[in-house]
Amino acid sequence: MLDGIDEFEDDAGGTVFRDVILLALAGFVVVVMLLLPHLNPPTKQAEAALMPPGNVVVEVRWPDGVDADIDLWVAAPNDAAVGYSNKGSAKFNLLRDDRGQLMDATELNYEVSYSRGIDAGEYTVNLHLYATRGNATGRTIPADVVVSVKGGDTASTTKQILARRVALIEVDEELTVFRFKLGSDGQLKAGSVHSLFRPLRENQKL
Repeated sequence: MLDGIDEFEDDAGGTVFRDVILLALAGFVVVVMLLLPHLNPPTKQAEAALMPPGNVVVEVRWPDGVDADIDLWVAAPNDAAVGYSNKGSAKFNLLRDDRGQLMDATELNYEVSYSRGIDAGEYTVNLHLYATRGNATGRTIPADVVVSVKGGDTASTTKQILARRVALIEVDEELTVFRFKLGSDGQLKAGSVHSLFRPLRENQKL
């Protein structure tokens, strides 16, 4: 009888010990899970890297797979025009010169320019039909142009302010898609948008 009581007490003691260990382990796991998000919080620099670059963003897109070379030209107030032959100025940079299907691994037809900061004054956006080849020869090429603005260094999103589809007909044709005025806060000035032609390829230098 005494031997049976001793065995029962030993089993009960072992069960309690195992329960205590498992509860301690579970508590440790919960504490670690609660602390994980705080061990390496995202820095302001990392958050800034996730924000879309540029303050004024100008994009052009024409039909994918069409072998046309359309050049985007942009000019900020009192600054040199930026395009394929002058990819950077004090304010704007052309991200890529898309030459249609020439030396291109994808079917995508797309160019974009970004500004660093926002100067108050008039901006100009032009397109130039540099060349057509193959399936683009003799065709009218539609192109969609979008202008977006991120107003200030701390803003995290861009806001589309202008969009227009134009048609390019002849090789070497240059047309003005937009001329518009922005305030220093990035706000579009009411009544300032028009498309009176202003050549930009001739104005690569101030």
